[in-house]
Amino acid sequence: MTQELVNVTIDGVPVSVPKGTPIIEAAKQAGVLVPHYCYHPSLPAPAVCRMCLVEVEKAPKLMPACVTTVAEGQVVHCNSATAKKARESVLEFLLINHPLDCPICDQAGECELQDYVFQEGRASTRYADYAKRYNPVEDFGPDVLYVANRCILCTRCVRFMEDVADAAVLNVSERGDRAFIGIDPAQRLDHPWAGNVVDLCPVGSLISKDFLHKARAWDLDKSASVCPGCTQGCNIMIDTRDEVVVRLRPRANLEVNRHFMCDVGRMDYRWMNRGDRIEAPLVREAGSPRLLAVDWDRALARLAELVKGTTGKVVLLASGRSSLEALAWVRRLVAAQSITAAIKVPIGEAAVLPGVPNLALRRERVPNLDGAKLVGYTTEWQGALDATRSSALTILLDAALEEKEVKQLGGGPLVVLSTVHEDWYDSAKLVLPLTSMAEEHGTYINRDQRVQRFTQAKAAPGMARAAWWIAAEALALNGTRGTPSSAAEAFAALGAWIPSLGGLTYADLGLTGRIIEPTPAGSRE
Repeated sequence: MTQELVNVTIDGVPVSVPKGTPIIEAAKQAGVLVPHYCYHPSLPAPAVCRMCLVEVEKAPKLMPACVTTVAEGQVVHCNSATAKKARESVLEFLLINHPLDCPICDQAGECELQDYVFQEGRASTRYADYAKRYNPVEDFGPDVLYVANRCILCTRCVRFMEDVADAAVLNVSERGDRAFIGIDPAQRLDHPWAGNVVDLCPVGSLISKDFLHKARAWDLDKSASVCPGCTQGCNIMIDTRDEVVVRLRPRANLEVNRHFMCDVGRMDYRWMNRGDRIEAPLVREAGSPRLLAVDWDRALARLAELVKGTTGKVVLLASGRSSLEALAWVRRLVAAQSITAAIKVPIGEAAVLPGVPNLALRRERVPNLDGAKLVGYTTEWQGALDATRSSALTILLDAALEEKEVKQLGGGPLVVLSTVHEDWYDSAKLVLPLTSMAEEHGTYINRDQRVQRFTQAKAAPGMARAAWWIAAEALALNGTRGTPSSAAEAFAALGAWIPSLGGLTYADLGLTGRIIEPTPAGSRE
Protein backbone atom coordinates (compact mmCIF):
# COMPACT_ATOMS: atom_id res chain seq x y z
CA MET A 1 0.00 0.00 0.00
CA THR A 2 1.49 3.35 -1.09
CA GLN A 3 1.75 5.98 1.64
CA GLU A 4 0.44 9.47 0.95
CA LEU A 5 3.35 11.92 0.93
CA VAL A 6 3.31 15.50 2.14
CA ASN A 7 5.66 18.18 0.75
CA VAL A 8 7.13 20.57 3.30
CA THR A 9 10.06 22.97 3.48
CA ILE A 10 12.25 22.87 6.60
CA ASP A 11 14.96 25.49 7.00
CA GLY A 12 14.91 26.02 3.25
CA VAL A 13 15.18 22.32 2.38
CA PRO A 14 12.19 20.74 0.58
CA VAL A 15 11.33 17.22 1.76
CA SER A 16 8.53 14.72 1.14
CA VAL A 17 7.45 12.62 4.12
CA PRO A 18 4.46 10.35 4.89
CA LYS A 19 1.30 12.08 6.03
CA GLY A 20 1.10 12.23 9.84
CA THR A 21 4.86 12.55 10.35
CA PRO A 22 5.72 14.95 13.22
CA ILE A 23 7.84 17.94 12.26
CA ILE A 24 10.70 16.72 14.47
CA GLU A 25 11.04 13.55 12.36
CA ALA A 26 10.53 15.37 9.07
CA ALA A 27 13.34 17.74 10.05
CA LYS A 28 15.74 14.79 10.27
CA GLN A 29 15.04 14.11 6.58
CA ALA A 30 16.15 17.68 5.90
CA GLY A 31 19.34 17.18 7.90
CA VAL A 32 18.10 19.26 10.84
CA LEU A 33 18.12 17.94 14.41
CA VAL A 34 15.55 19.83 16.47
CA PRO A 35 16.72 19.95 20.13
CA HIS A 36 14.39 17.98 22.42
CA TYR A 37 14.16 16.29 25.80
CA CYS A 38 10.77 14.69 26.34
CA TYR A 39 10.41 13.36 22.79
CA HIS A 40 11.65 9.88 21.94
CA PRO A 41 10.74 8.01 18.74
CA SER A 42 9.76 4.86 20.65
CA LEU A 43 7.62 6.61 23.29
CA PRO A 44 4.36 8.60 23.24
CA ALA A 45 5.05 12.33 22.82
CA PRO A 46 3.66 14.52 25.64
CA ALA A 47 5.20 17.89 24.59
CA VAL A 48 6.14 18.80 28.16
CA CYS A 49 9.71 20.06 27.84
CA ARG A 50 8.98 22.80 25.23
CA MET A 51 12.52 22.45 23.94
CA CYS A 52 11.48 21.56 20.39
CA LEU A 53 9.54 24.77 19.66
CA VAL A 54 9.79 25.77 16.00
CA GLU A 55 8.38 28.57 13.89
CA VAL A 56 5.73 27.49 11.39
CA GLU A 57 4.72 30.12 8.86
CA LYS A 58 1.10 31.31 9.27
CA ALA A 59 0.84 29.70 12.73
CA PRO A 60 -0.05 32.18 15.50
CA LYS A 61 2.72 31.00 17.85
CA LEU A 62 5.69 28.69 18.09
CA MET A 63 4.71 25.04 17.75
CA PRO A 64 6.14 21.95 19.52
CA ALA A 65 7.77 19.92 16.72
CA CYS A 66 7.20 16.60 18.52
CA VAL A 67 3.38 16.68 18.31
CA THR A 68 2.77 18.99 15.35
CA THR A 69 2.34 16.93 12.19
CA VAL A 70 3.38 18.10 8.76
CA ALA A 71 0.88 19.65 6.32
CA GLU A 72 1.07 20.11 2.57
CA GLY A 73 3.04 23.23 1.65
CA GLN A 74 4.08 23.89 5.24
CA VAL A 75 7.17 26.08 5.75
CA VAL A 76 9.05 25.48 9.00
CA HIS A 77 11.94 27.45 10.52
CA CYS A 78 13.73 25.39 13.16
CA ASN A 79 16.60 27.81 13.66
CA SER A 80 14.95 31.19 13.30
CA ALA A 81 15.84 33.88 15.84
CA THR A 82 12.45 33.45 17.53
CA ALA A 83 12.79 29.67 17.88
CA LYS A 84 16.36 29.91 19.16
CA LYS A 85 15.36 32.56 21.72
CA ALA A 86 12.60 30.26 23.01
CA ARG A 87 15.01 27.36 23.39
CA GLU A 88 17.49 29.59 25.17
CA SER A 89 14.78 30.51 27.68
CA VAL A 90 13.86 26.85 28.24
CA LEU A 91 17.49 26.01 28.93
CA GLU A 92 17.81 28.91 31.35
CA PHE A 93 14.81 27.68 33.33
CA LEU A 94 16.20 24.13 33.41
CA LEU A 95 19.53 25.37 34.73
CA ILE A 96 17.90 27.32 37.55
CA ASN A 97 17.29 24.05 39.34
CA HIS A 98 20.04 21.87 37.88
CA PRO A 99 23.23 21.48 39.94
CA LEU A 100 26.45 21.99 38.04
CA ASP A 101 28.00 18.72 39.16
CA CYS A 102 29.20 17.70 35.69
CA PRO A 103 32.70 16.79 37.01
CA ILE A 104 31.23 13.97 39.13
CA CYS A 105 28.23 13.03 36.97
CA ASP A 106 28.32 9.72 35.11
CA GLN A 107 26.41 11.29 32.21
CA ALA A 108 29.06 13.95 31.52
CA GLY A 109 30.05 13.74 27.88
CA GLU A 110 26.76 12.04 26.95
CA CYS A 111 24.41 14.60 28.52
CA GLU A 112 21.87 16.30 26.26
CA LEU A 113 21.59 19.21 28.68
CA GLN A 114 25.33 19.79 28.36
CA ASP A 115 25.14 19.52 24.59
CA TYR A 116 22.27 21.92 24.08
CA VAL A 117 23.49 24.49 26.61
CA PHE A 118 26.83 24.53 24.84
CA GLN A 119 25.11 24.70 21.46
CA GLU A 120 22.57 27.43 22.10
CA GLY A 121 22.29 28.35 25.79
CA ARG A 122 23.09 31.63 27.53
CA ALA A 123 26.70 32.43 28.29
CA SER A 124 25.91 32.88 31.99
CA THR A 125 23.06 32.49 34.44
CA ARG A 126 21.04 35.32 35.98
CA TYR A 127 20.42 33.35 39.17
CA ALA A 128 22.79 33.03 42.11
CA ASP A 129 21.06 30.27 44.10
CA TYR A 130 19.40 26.99 43.32
CA ALA A 131 15.75 26.82 44.31
CA LYS A 132 15.47 23.04 44.52
CA ARG A 133 17.23 20.59 46.82
CA TYR A 134 16.28 16.96 47.33
CA ASN A 135 17.90 13.94 48.92
CA PRO A 136 21.10 13.38 46.94
CA VAL A 137 20.30 9.85 45.72
CA GLU A 138 17.23 7.60 45.80
CA ASP A 139 17.55 3.83 45.36
CA PHE A 140 14.89 2.83 42.81
CA GLY A 141 15.82 -0.79 42.24
CA PRO A 142 18.49 -3.47 41.79
CA ASP A 143 20.49 -1.41 39.28
CA VAL A 144 18.87 2.04 39.12
CA LEU A 145 19.61 5.12 41.22
CA TYR A 146 17.67 8.39 40.96
CA VAL A 147 19.35 11.75 41.52
CA ALA A 148 16.38 14.10 41.84
CA ASN A 149 18.40 17.33 41.76
CA ARG A 150 19.52 16.60 38.19
CA CYS A 151 16.06 15.65 36.91
CA ILE A 152 14.55 17.87 34.19
CA LEU A 153 11.15 16.09 34.34
CA CYS A 154 11.14 14.96 30.73
CA THR A 155 9.01 11.97 31.92
CA ARG A 156 10.64 9.52 29.49
CA CYS A 157 11.13 7.02 32.32
CA VAL A 158 7.50 7.31 33.44
CA ARG A 159 6.18 6.80 29.91
CA PHE A 160 8.48 3.85 29.29
CA MET A 161 7.30 2.03 32.40
CA GLU A 162 3.62 2.85 31.79
CA ASP A 163 3.28 2.52 28.03
CA VAL A 164 6.08 0.15 27.00
CA ALA A 165 6.87 -2.03 30.03
CA ASP A 166 3.24 -2.00 31.22
CA ALA A 167 4.38 -1.64 34.84
CA ALA A 168 3.33 1.78 36.14
CA VAL A 169 5.67 2.03 39.13
CA LEU A 170 6.96 5.55 38.38
CA ASN A 171 5.09 8.85 38.34
CA VAL A 172 5.56 12.60 38.57
CA SER A 173 5.04 13.41 42.25
CA GLU A 174 4.08 16.88 43.46
CA ARG A 175 3.74 19.75 41.00
CA GLY A 176 5.43 22.98 39.96
CA ASP A 177 8.96 23.58 41.22
CA ARG A 178 8.54 20.79 43.79
CA ALA A 179 7.92 18.07 41.21
CA PHE A 180 10.11 14.97 41.05
CA ILE A 181 9.94 11.40 39.77
CA GLY A 182 8.36 9.24 42.44
CA ILE A 183 8.18 5.47 42.81
CA ASP A 184 5.39 3.40 44.31
CA PRO A 185 6.51 2.83 47.94
CA ALA A 186 5.37 -0.79 47.77
CA GLN A 187 7.36 -1.60 44.63
CA ARG A 188 10.89 -1.61 43.23
CA LEU A 189 12.11 -0.83 39.75
CA ASP A 190 12.97 -4.49 39.18
CA HIS A 191 11.17 -5.09 35.89
CA PRO A 192 13.30 -7.25 33.54
CA TRP A 193 13.51 -4.30 31.11
CA ALA A 194 13.90 -1.53 33.72
CA GLY A 195 17.49 -0.71 32.75
CA ASN A 196 16.20 1.10 29.68
CA VAL A 197 15.16 4.07 31.82
CA VAL A 198 18.87 4.79 32.30
CA ASP A 199 19.42 4.89 28.53
CA LEU A 200 16.32 7.04 28.04
CA CYS A 201 17.29 9.64 30.65
CA PRO A 202 18.77 12.63 28.75
CA VAL A 203 20.71 13.82 31.81
CA GLY A 204 22.46 12.11 34.72
CA SER A 205 19.36 11.71 36.85
CA LEU A 206 18.80 7.98 36.39
CA ILE A 207 22.08 6.11 36.65
CA SER A 208 23.22 2.48 36.62
CA LYS A 209 24.79 1.10 39.77
CA ASP A 210 26.75 -1.34 37.64
CA PHE A 211 28.38 1.40 35.54
CA LEU A 212 28.71 3.99 38.32
CA HIS A 213 32.19 5.62 38.30
CA LYS A 214 33.63 3.00 35.92
CA ALA A 215 34.58 5.37 33.11
CA ARG A 216 34.02 8.80 31.60
CA ALA A 217 32.28 8.90 28.25
CA TRP A 218 35.39 10.19 26.48
CA ASP A 219 37.41 7.20 27.78
CA LEU A 220 35.18 4.71 26.00
CA ASP A 221 35.56 3.02 22.65
CA LYS A 222 32.17 2.06 21.19
CA SER A 223 31.55 -0.81 18.79
CA ALA A 224 28.35 -1.92 17.06
CA SER A 225 27.42 -5.47 18.00
CA VAL A 226 24.60 -7.96 18.60
CA CYS A 227 23.49 -9.14 22.04
CA PRO A 228 24.67 -12.75 22.56
CA GLY A 229 22.03 -13.44 25.21
CA CYS A 230 19.15 -15.01 23.25
CA THR A 231 17.65 -15.59 19.81
CA GLN A 232 16.05 -12.12 19.67
CA GLY A 233 19.32 -10.63 18.41
CA CYS A 234 18.97 -7.16 19.94
CA ASN A 235 21.37 -4.63 18.41
CA ILE A 236 23.77 -3.26 21.00
CA MET A 237 26.85 -1.13 21.53
CA ILE A 238 29.80 -2.62 23.38
CA ASP A 239 31.63 0.06 25.35
CA THR A 240 35.23 -0.73 26.28
CA ARG A 241 37.89 1.06 28.28
CA ASP A 242 41.50 -0.08 27.98
CA GLU A 243 40.42 -3.35 26.28
CA VAL A 244 37.92 -4.13 29.06
CA VAL A 245 34.19 -4.31 28.37
CA VAL A 246 32.49 -2.01 30.88
CA ARG A 247 28.97 -1.63 29.50
CA LEU A 248 26.45 -2.95 26.98
CA ARG A 249 23.80 -0.55 25.68
CA PRO A 250 20.96 -0.94 23.17
CA ARG A 251 21.54 0.25 19.60
CA ALA A 252 18.58 1.36 17.51
CA ASN A 253 17.13 -1.14 15.07
CA LEU A 254 13.43 -0.51 14.50
CA GLU A 255 12.88 -3.99 13.01
CA VAL A 256 14.44 -5.95 15.89
CA ASN A 257 14.56 -4.16 19.25
CA ARG A 258 13.68 -0.53 18.48
CA HIS A 259 15.78 1.29 21.13
CA PHE A 260 15.67 -1.25 23.98
CA MET A 261 17.36 -4.33 25.47
CA CYS A 262 16.53 -6.50 28.48
CA ASP A 263 18.47 -6.39 31.74
CA VAL A 264 19.65 -10.00 31.37
CA GLY A 265 21.42 -9.09 28.13
CA ARG A 266 22.64 -5.78 29.56
CA MET A 267 24.43 -7.51 32.44
CA ASP A 268 25.78 -10.43 30.42
CA TYR A 269 29.24 -9.07 29.62
CA ARG A 270 31.62 -10.14 32.39
CA TRP A 271 32.50 -13.35 30.56
CA MET A 272 34.02 -11.15 27.86
CA ASN A 273 36.67 -10.04 30.40
CA ARG A 274 37.64 -13.42 31.83
CA GLY A 275 41.30 -13.73 32.76
CA ASP A 276 41.65 -17.50 32.41
CA ARG A 277 42.10 -17.34 28.64
CA ILE A 278 44.03 -19.73 26.45
CA GLU A 279 46.69 -17.55 24.85
CA ALA A 280 48.76 -19.98 22.78
CA PRO A 281 48.10 -23.17 20.78
CA LEU A 282 48.72 -26.34 22.80
CA VAL A 283 49.75 -29.61 21.13
CA ARG A 284 50.28 -33.08 22.56
CA GLU A 285 53.46 -34.30 20.92
CA ALA A 286 54.02 -38.03 20.42
CA GLY A 287 55.02 -39.61 23.71
CA SER A 288 54.48 -36.39 25.69
CA PRO A 289 52.38 -36.69 28.89
CA ARG A 290 51.16 -33.12 28.63
CA LEU A 291 50.25 -30.37 26.20
CA LEU A 292 53.03 -28.08 25.00
CA ALA A 293 52.72 -24.50 23.73
CA VAL A 294 53.66 -24.14 20.06
CA ASP A 295 53.39 -21.54 17.30
CA TRP A 296 50.46 -21.43 14.87
CA ASP A 297 52.42 -23.08 12.03
CA ARG A 298 52.95 -26.22 14.12
CA ALA A 299 49.41 -26.19 15.53
CA LEU A 300 47.75 -25.77 12.13
CA ALA A 301 49.90 -28.48 10.61
CA ARG A 302 48.86 -30.83 13.42
CA LEU A 303 45.16 -29.95 12.93
CA ALA A 304 45.38 -30.52 9.16
CA GLU A 305 47.14 -33.83 9.79
CA LEU A 306 44.45 -35.00 12.25
CA VAL A 307 41.63 -34.08 9.88
CA LYS A 308 43.27 -35.63 6.83
CA GLY A 309 43.98 -38.84 8.72
CA THR A 310 40.38 -39.23 9.94
CA THR A 311 38.31 -41.78 8.02
CA GLY A 312 35.35 -42.39 10.34
CA LYS A 313 32.61 -40.31 11.94
CA VAL A 314 33.39 -36.77 13.15
CA VAL A 315 31.39 -35.16 15.98
CA LEU A 316 31.19 -31.37 16.31
CA LEU A 317 30.03 -29.99 19.67
CA ALA A 318 29.61 -26.22 19.32
CA SER A 319 28.46 -23.18 21.25
CA GLY A 320 25.42 -21.24 20.06
CA ARG A 321 27.50 -18.10 20.63
CA SER A 322 29.84 -19.08 17.82
CA SER A 323 29.54 -16.92 14.73
CA LEU A 324 27.98 -18.12 11.50
CA GLU A 325 31.44 -17.99 9.91
CA ALA A 326 32.95 -20.15 12.67
CA LEU A 327 30.21 -22.78 12.57
CA ALA A 328 30.26 -23.02 8.78
CA TRP A 329 34.01 -23.15 8.23
CA VAL A 330 34.70 -25.61 11.06
CA ARG A 331 32.03 -27.89 9.59
CA ARG A 332 33.55 -27.50 6.14
CA LEU A 333 36.94 -28.48 7.56
CA VAL A 334 35.61 -32.03 8.08
CA ALA A 335 33.08 -32.07 5.23
CA ALA A 336 34.71 -35.12 3.65
CA GLN A 337 33.71 -37.28 6.64
CA SER A 338 30.38 -38.39 8.12
CA ILE A 339 29.41 -35.60 10.51
CA THR A 340 27.27 -35.33 13.62
CA ALA A 341 27.08 -31.64 14.55
CA ALA A 342 25.10 -30.09 17.40
CA ILE A 343 24.98 -26.89 19.43
CA LYS A 344 24.14 -26.51 23.10
CA VAL A 345 21.01 -24.40 23.75
CA PRO A 346 20.49 -23.33 27.38
CA ILE A 347 16.84 -22.63 28.18
CA GLY A 348 15.60 -19.88 30.49
CA GLU A 349 12.46 -17.92 31.28
CA ALA A 350 11.03 -15.59 28.64
CA ALA A 351 10.47 -11.90 29.48
CA VAL A 352 8.23 -10.00 27.08
CA LEU A 353 8.29 -6.21 26.59
CA PRO A 354 4.53 -5.63 26.18
CA GLY A 355 4.67 -2.30 24.38
CA VAL A 356 6.84 -3.50 21.48
CA PRO A 357 5.51 -6.30 19.26
CA ASN A 358 7.82 -9.30 18.75
CA LEU A 359 10.36 -8.11 21.34
CA ALA A 360 11.25 -10.33 24.28
CA LEU A 361 14.03 -12.06 26.12
CA ARG A 362 13.63 -15.47 24.46
CA ARG A 363 13.77 -18.85 26.16
CA GLU A 364 16.58 -20.04 23.87
CA ARG A 365 19.60 -18.35 25.43
CA VAL A 366 21.88 -18.43 22.40
CA PRO A 367 22.16 -15.79 19.65
CA ASN A 368 22.87 -18.04 16.67
CA LEU A 369 20.43 -20.94 16.91
CA ASP A 370 19.00 -20.35 13.44
CA GLY A 371 22.43 -19.72 11.98
CA ALA A 372 23.63 -23.04 13.34
CA LYS A 373 20.64 -24.85 11.84
CA LEU A 374 21.24 -23.15 8.49
CA VAL A 375 24.78 -24.53 8.25
CA GLY A 376 23.93 -28.07 9.33
CA TYR A 377 23.93 -28.22 13.14
CA THR A 378 21.11 -29.70 15.21
CA THR A 379 20.04 -29.15 18.83
CA GLU A 380 20.31 -32.88 19.64
CA TRP A 381 23.04 -32.26 22.18
CA GLN A 382 22.73 -35.53 24.10
CA GLY A 383 22.69 -37.49 20.87
CA ALA A 384 25.91 -35.81 19.76
CA LEU A 385 27.54 -36.58 23.12
CA ASP A 386 26.54 -40.23 22.74
CA ALA A 387 27.96 -40.26 19.20
CA THR A 388 31.44 -39.38 20.51
CA ARG A 389 31.76 -42.94 21.83
CA SER A 390 32.12 -44.22 18.28
CA SER A 391 33.66 -41.15 16.64
CA ALA A 392 37.02 -41.08 14.91
CA LEU A 393 37.46 -37.41 15.85
CA THR A 394 35.61 -35.03 18.19
CA ILE A 395 35.91 -31.25 17.79
CA LEU A 396 34.74 -28.98 20.60
CA LEU A 397 33.98 -25.46 19.34
CA ASP A 398 33.88 -23.15 22.39
CA ALA A 399 31.15 -25.20 24.07
CA ALA A 400 31.22 -25.36 27.87
CA LEU A 401 30.65 -28.91 29.13
CA GLU A 402 29.34 -29.83 32.55
CA GLU A 403 31.24 -32.44 34.55
CA LYS A 404 28.72 -35.18 33.75
CA GLU A 405 28.96 -34.31 30.02
CA VAL A 406 32.75 -34.56 30.09
CA LYS A 407 32.39 -38.09 31.45
CA GLN A 408 30.13 -38.98 28.52
CA LEU A 409 32.74 -38.09 25.91
CA GLY A 410 34.18 -41.01 23.98
CA GLY A 411 37.84 -41.90 24.07
CA GLY A 412 38.66 -40.93 20.48
CA PRO A 413 40.97 -38.04 19.51
CA LEU A 414 39.73 -34.68 20.81
CA VAL A 415 40.44 -31.25 19.33
CA VAL A 416 39.40 -28.25 21.44
CA LEU A 417 38.88 -24.74 20.09
CA SER A 418 38.13 -22.59 23.12
CA THR A 419 38.42 -19.14 24.65
CA VAL A 420 39.03 -20.26 28.26
CA HIS A 421 40.99 -23.11 29.78
CA GLU A 422 39.43 -26.09 31.55
CA ASP A 423 41.45 -28.68 33.50
CA TRP A 424 40.00 -31.59 31.54
CA TYR A 425 41.41 -30.20 28.26
CA ASP A 426 44.65 -31.97 29.22
CA SER A 427 43.20 -35.10 27.62
CA ALA A 428 42.92 -33.41 24.20
CA LYS A 429 45.28 -33.90 21.27
CA LEU A 430 45.13 -30.22 20.37
CA VAL A 431 43.86 -27.09 22.18
CA LEU A 432 43.58 -23.92 20.12
CA PRO A 433 42.93 -20.41 21.51
CA LEU A 434 39.80 -18.69 20.19
CA THR A 435 38.66 -15.11 20.13
CA SER A 436 35.32 -14.29 21.74
CA MET A 437 32.56 -12.51 19.80
CA ALA A 438 33.75 -9.23 21.38
CA GLU A 439 37.18 -9.76 19.80
CA GLU A 440 36.23 -10.56 16.22
CA HIS A 441 33.99 -9.64 13.32
CA GLY A 442 31.15 -12.00 12.50
CA THR A 443 27.45 -12.58 11.99
CA TYR A 444 24.50 -14.13 13.81
CA ILE A 445 21.09 -15.11 12.44
CA ASN A 446 18.22 -14.33 14.81
CA ARG A 447 14.84 -16.02 15.20
CA ASP A 448 13.37 -13.94 12.36
CA GLN A 449 16.08 -15.14 9.95
CA ARG A 450 17.78 -11.74 10.03
CA VAL A 451 21.51 -11.95 9.38
CA GLN A 452 23.22 -9.34 11.56
CA ARG A 453 26.82 -8.25 11.90
CA PHE A 454 28.82 -7.72 15.06
CA THR A 455 32.13 -5.85 15.00
CA GLN A 456 35.33 -6.26 16.97
CA ALA A 457 35.24 -4.31 20.25
CA LYS A 458 38.56 -5.22 21.87
CA ALA A 459 41.91 -6.80 21.10
CA ALA A 460 42.30 -10.57 21.31
CA PRO A 461 44.58 -11.88 24.07
CA GLY A 462 47.87 -13.52 23.16
CA MET A 463 47.72 -15.63 20.01
CA ALA A 464 43.94 -16.20 20.00
CA ARG A 465 42.38 -16.31 16.53
CA ALA A 466 38.88 -16.64 15.08
CA ALA A 467 37.61 -20.19 14.53
CA TRP A 468 36.87 -19.57 10.83
CA TRP A 469 40.51 -18.54 10.30
CA ILE A 470 41.81 -21.68 12.02
CA ALA A 471 39.58 -23.90 9.89
CA ALA A 472 40.41 -22.05 6.66
CA GLU A 473 44.16 -22.25 7.28
CA ALA A 474 43.94 -25.99 7.97
CA LEU A 475 41.92 -26.45 4.78
CA ALA A 476 44.57 -24.56 2.82
CA LEU A 477 47.25 -26.88 4.18
CA ASN A 478 45.18 -29.82 2.95
CA GLY A 479 44.98 -28.37 -0.55
CA THR A 480 41.81 -26.27 -0.61
CA ARG A 481 42.22 -23.16 -2.76
CA GLY A 482 40.69 -19.71 -2.27
CA THR A 483 40.36 -19.81 1.51
CA PRO A 484 39.44 -16.45 3.11
CA SER A 485 41.84 -14.08 4.82
CA SER A 486 39.23 -11.83 6.50
CA ALA A 487 35.85 -12.25 8.19
CA ALA A 488 34.21 -10.41 5.28
CA GLU A 489 35.66 -12.93 2.82
CA ALA A 490 34.71 -15.82 5.08
CA PHE A 491 31.09 -14.65 5.09
CA ALA A 492 30.93 -13.86 1.38
CA ALA A 493 32.22 -17.37 0.59
CA LEU A 494 29.30 -19.01 2.43
CA GLY A 495 26.99 -18.27 -0.50
CA ALA A 496 28.79 -20.89 -2.55
CA TRP A 497 27.31 -23.74 -0.47
CA ILE A 498 24.40 -22.01 1.34
CA PRO A 499 21.94 -20.71 -1.32
CA SER A 500 20.05 -18.34 0.99
CA LEU A 501 23.30 -16.45 1.62
CA GLY A 502 24.25 -16.28 -2.06
CA GLY A 503 25.65 -12.91 -3.07
CA LEU A 504 25.38 -11.39 0.40
CA THR A 505 28.30 -9.36 1.76
CA TYR A 506 28.97 -7.39 4.94
CA ALA A 507 28.27 -4.22 2.95
CA ASP A 508 24.82 -5.56 2.05
CA LEU A 509 24.03 -6.31 5.70
CA GLY A 510 25.07 -2.89 6.96
CA LEU A 511 24.64 -2.55 10.71
CA THR A 512 20.94 -3.43 10.88
CA GLY A 513 21.02 -6.74 9.02
CA ARG A 514 18.92 -8.36 6.33
CA ILE A 515 16.23 -11.04 6.44
CA ILE A 516 17.07 -14.00 4.24
CA GLU A 517 14.13 -16.33 4.93
CA PRO A 518 11.24 -14.85 6.93
CA THR A 519 9.94 -17.20 9.61
CA PRO A 520 6.22 -18.02 9.10
CA ALA A 521 4.02 -16.17 11.58
CA GLY A 522 3.03 -18.27 14.56
CA SER A 523 5.74 -20.88 14.06
CA ARG A 524 7.41 -19.96 17.35
CA GLU A 525 6.14 -19.30 20.84
